[in-house]
Formats: sequence, structure tokens, C-alpha cells
Amino acid sequence: MPISGPIRILSVDDHTLIRDGIAFALQHQKDMLLVGAAKNGREAIDLFRAHKPDITLMDLQMPIMNGLDAILAIRQESPSARIIVLTSYSGDAQAIRALKAGAAGYLLKSMLGTELVDTIRCVHSGGHRISAEVAAEIVEYTGTDSLTGREIEVLQTVSAGCSNKIVAAQLGIAEDTVKTHMKSILGKLYANDRTHAILIAIKRGFIRT
Repeated sequence: MPISGPIRILSVDDHTLIRDGIAFALQHQKDMLLVGAAKNGREAIDLFRAHKPDITLMDLQMPIMNGLDAILAIRQESPSARIIVLTSYSGDAQAIRALKAGAAGYLLKSMLGTELVDTIRCVHSGGHRISAEVAAEIVEYTGTDSLTGREIEVLQTVSAGCSNKIVAAQLGIAEDTVKTHMKSILGKLYANDRTHAILIAIKRGFIRT
């Protein structure tokens, strides 16, 4: 069935330069139309409701509401929504969470000028597309144990420089439990120590800086 009218696109990113870059990349595409731009996940939901775009380009790390929560909310209201994550982070854990939430594409911002247009067309036609670098990360860690929600909470708190005692107090668990979680985290991430575990977790997208 032929496509009538241009592909209507909503851009969501908290950085003006990225939003401007997306607008520039789309302006000469006769089959595409930028219908709105949001600075956070909450604005994204509101603009999605207002414009019903064919494609939403979604950043993940944003204030007020992050992109992952926005994807979940949009897809809950509109299960057929086609969303492409546009992020700076290639971590496999973050990518898998976004894809499970319903994203149909996952593109690195470094590829904005070379792959964005083709990715939009691919996803709009019903396909899925993931950046090669991200796909390689996912393949590399396939079969490895993922961190649990509690382990991520523990490591996120540890990454703020907190001791086991402070982590225990903040999370309302015993200090020995924190030690048990850390032992499990080190094993799952093949980390030498806490600092190494934090670096690996940031790279893979388990925790945020």
C-alpha cells in the first residue's frame, strides 16, 4: 500500500544542538516532516498525544522524565508507536532495556549524519535497526548474567562514593547483604574490585554517571 504524505517525526532530546542537528538532517528530505521537538520525556508524551507522529526519535538520558520511561508510557497508550532511540551510549544493558520497552531502532548520536535518514525509513516501513556498535556489544555479552534490580541499586549507590554501611542505610538493608550483593556483582561483571565494577557497569549501561 503506498505511503501518503511525508513521514511525520517527533524529536526528543534535552540538548539544543542535537535537536538542531536532527532538524538540519531532515530539512532536505522530501518524504519527512519534523512535527515537534521535546526537551524531556514528559514533553515527549504530551507532543506525541498532540501530533501522533509516525516516528519518534528518543534520547534516553534527560531531566524530569527519562527516555525509557517515556517509551513505556507512549507504547502503553499507543502500542503501534514506532520509536528510535538516539543516544550517546552503546552499552548492551541499556540497549536491551530500550528494545524490550518497545523501541524499534537504536542509533548512536555519532551516526546522526550518516544513518539517521535510512534508519527512519527502515523503521517506518516496519523494520528494526540497531547500530553495528550496539549490536556488537549485545552479542559480546549474550549469555552472561545480568545484574538484578537490587544489585543495580547497590552499585549505583556505591558509585556515588558510599561505603557499605551507608549503602545499607540508604537502601534499608543489612550491611552483610550489601557485601553479598557486591560479591555477586563482581562475579557477574568479571570485575577486579568496586571501581572496576563501576566502570564496567557504566560502559554497559547498568548505571548512570
